[in-house]
Amino acid sequence: MPTRILPAAGDADAVRSLTTLLSQLPDAEPVTPVGDSTQLVDTLARLAAESVDELPEVVVVHERIGPVPALELIREVALRFPAVGVILITSDAGPGLFAAAMDSGARGLVALPLSYEELAGRVQAVAQWSTGVRRHLGHGGEVFTGAGGRVVTVSGAKGGVGATLTAVQLALAAQASGHSTALVDMDLQTGDIASYLDIQFRRSVVDLAAISDISPRVLADAVFRHDTGLALLLAPAEGERGEEVTDRAVRQLVSALRSRYEIVVVDCGAQLSGAGAAAVEMAGTALLLTTPDVVAVRAAKRTVRMWDRLQIRKAEETTVVVNRHTRAAEIQPPLVQKITATAVAATAVPAAFKELQGVIDAGRLHELDDKSTVKQALWTLAAELGLVKRAETDRRSGGRLRGDRGSVSFRRRREAGG
Repeated sequence: MPTRILPAAGDADAVRSLTTLLSQLPDAEPVTPVGDSTQLVDTLARLAAESVDELPEVVVVHERIGPVPALELIREVALRFPAVGVILITSDAGPGLFAAAMDSGARGLVALPLSYEELAGRVQAVAQWSTGVRRHLGHGGEVFTGAGGRVVTVSGAKGGVGATLTAVQLALAAQASGHSTALVDMDLQTGDIASYLDIQFRRSVVDLAAISDISPRVLADAVFRHDTGLALLLAPAEGERGEEVTDRAVRQLVSALRSRYEIVVVDCGAQLSGAGAAAVEMAGTALLLTTPDVVAVRAAKRTVRMWDRLQIRKAEETTVVVNRHTRAAEIQPPLVQKITATAVAATAVPAAFKELQGVIDAGRLHELDDKSTVKQALWTLAAELGLVKRAETDRRSGGRLRGDRGSVSFRRRREAGG
């Protein structure tokens, strides 16, 4: 049986040379190469969702892959897809990098410039290892297939536009529909999820920042299990400690969370930090909250441009959500879309703070009434984003997601102009 090899390289020249050489190997079947870390993980997750046997035996990762650094990407692949053997292609074949690559989960290392003999020998050895692992898994072992593990970040164009409220309600909607859901407060200096849910906590994101290998047990110790079933990872009580959370720590943390939960919602706040930037970069869906006023929309445009300049996220890969929407406002969602050059969510959240004030002041945001138009809109937004499991919810709850019927009727009233 041919050995399936998936090349992963961000440079077009590297892809061509690597693919050409791989195609010359005996019994090798190079598959369509991927150009970045996100594509690689998504491709493996899609294949693994069908069957472990659909995964390639070997993944070859070039050192210049991005946006996630090569070693961190290898660690994530090794964690989520343990039946796949990873080879690192690098110009530095010294003992230091070799040890780091092995610690990350790589099964081999090949030096640049590529040598046919060295590459062939390493691919053969890794393919044999992968085949042995799969044979073992076929006798009752289990492997995390990578299906699910979706990351959604929620950022504010400026302070006070409703990012935390949105993040909490999206997570609640996903959890209520049957998804295992984690909610992370990455607004490290001014995070308020604990206040919104009236939580007293000891551990926070900071407790995981210095840990190089976040095991399931370590993660479970840091997570707070809320009464709603949400797994919460909170911002530190002392805001200054947020500086201890590096972008590298966030990459490891997000990778660990999405290997354990189907949905991971991250509240990134309105201030861009290295930690928040890393989360937005890794997200499958990045939401940017704004209100329909000139100052907030300008801030949204400024944020989108900054993300693009820093190569965090392109404008067309960002979804703007309009909060506190009214039909009488001069700025409507189509205008926001034109100004920011982003996608704008079809669901706008109405301006109805009176519905929220009581539960926010009491720290009981999870008890917001199902009749609330704000909750209905946010749960409709969750459905629009694909965060709820409608079919399973229908079987379990007799036909509707809690709060969902009102969301649909609200949307119809809005579309009808009523």
